[in-house]
Amino acid sequence: MKNDITFKELKDSGFQHKTISQEIQENLIARIKAKEPVFEGLWGYEDTVVPQLKKAILAGHHINLLGLRGQAKTKIARSMVNLLDEYMPIVKGSEINDSPFHPISKFARDMIEEQGDETMISWVHRSDRFFEKLATPDVNVADLIGDIDPIKAATLKLPYSDERVLHYGMIPRANRSIFVLNELPDLQARIQVSLFNILQEGDIQIRGFQLRMPLDIQFVFTANPEDYTNRGSIVTPLKDRIGSQIFTHYPKTISLAKQITEQEARVSTEDKSQITVPDLAKDLLEEVAFAARDSEYVDAKSGVSARLTISAMENLMAAAKLRLIESDADKTTIRLVDFMSIIPSITGKIELVYEGEQEGADHVAKLLIDQAVQTQFEMIFPRIPKLEKEGIKTPYTDVIKWFNKNSIELNYNDTDKDFKKKLNSITPLAAVVEEYAERFSEEDQNFCKELVLWALTINKKLDKSENEDAYTFDSAGIGKYYSN
Repeated sequence: MKNDITFKELKDSGFQHKTISQEIQENLIARIKAKEPVFEGLWGYEDTVVPQLKKAILAGHHINLLGLRGQAKTKIARSMVNLLDEYMPIVKGSEINDSPFHPISKFARDMIEEQGDETMISWVHRSDRFFEKLATPDVNVADLIGDIDPIKAATLKLPYSDERVLHYGMIPRANRSIFVLNELPDLQARIQVSLFNILQEGDIQIRGFQLRMPLDIQFVFTANPEDYTNRGSIVTPLKDRIGSQIFTHYPKTISLAKQITEQEARVSTEDKSQITVPDLAKDLLEEVAFAARDSEYVDAKSGVSARLTISAMENLMAAAKLRLIESDADKTTIRLVDFMSIIPSITGKIELVYEGEQEGADHVAKLLIDQAVQTQFEMIFPRIPKLEKEGIKTPYTDVIKWFNKNSIELNYNDTDKDFKKKLNSITPLAAVVEEYAERFSEEDQNFCKELVLWALTINKKLDKSENEDAYTFDSAGIGKYYSN
């Protein structure tokens, strides 16, 4: 917290007034020259979005981030705060962050005129220079720009013709700051029109007051392409005034998606120390989101948010934590059977097309998990033939034969020791994993054993039934086929 000083002391310190655009540009250039990261935590955008952001900032543009849900648009906007100076001087008491060098409100102009170099200057930290508004249909001009305040007029005994009766909206109060307007197409067209002059000429109009207020604001807008047709659009003259439109996207690889999930998932240090998550389990979790984005049952225009896997990871950890509590164990490892706990994270994060609605959200979620399992399985093991030819042995023949005489129940609440003992009892399964998954860790090999069983049920070689506590695997035909 910096102490108040006089205007004279500010000038004597050598402080130079800068526009917010100049301020952000200078700090960006300094970071680039120092080889420091500019936008931290934006995985997968290093070669696409980030270079475009840098160019837009250097060009002094207002920015529109266009992309589907869960593509870190708001995170990008918020990260721009780090490009501001730590503290900014304002005329003390100003509602709109007036610069003492260029006061724009009547309050600040009068203060400078009356007190000159003795005008008191206070400081605003960069964390207080970020303003964010969700554009909803009920937002009005008074919210954004301002209105006449009759209470202020009565208290100060001023006529409505006096500028001092005005109550400033969010945008004037964001002077010399970053202002983010999320979901811009949701803003009514007549409200969008009120932004024209602010973006271009800098003047605002409140209830007939024609004010020349050259507001100094870095605007960042966000929009979802789906909104252009479903709920509204950005009116053309406003779009024309936004200097750069930057398209965001989902992570293009599993490894990038894993980094995002690990960064964003809320998992306590204690849980991390007690619960082991095999690398293959992390990969499978991301494969579910990739499967959803390609699924014929999921509306591609709505997108599949990165929040799906973040929420799913939190649910996975919760399932393991519940097992620790119920089994009174100290440590546990995530299992494939635990993935049924992520279904609520899937159903709440996807929009289904008509065919998906007919199938049902829960069924589609299980299908997506199956598709992810199949994809991951085929990256490690040979494909399972659809038809077994007489006399020709496949890598899975002995496993299938074992189930002709045996069955196995994998309980969610089994301790790790009991769970491994059950898997190890399937002797042919251990041989398959040893041959094709020898390169993996012990935790991943155990996960691979489940992966093989699951893939065999998907391909109708084994039967899988489920109850509240466990999955039972046995020979195909003994129980009801698992529908996929």
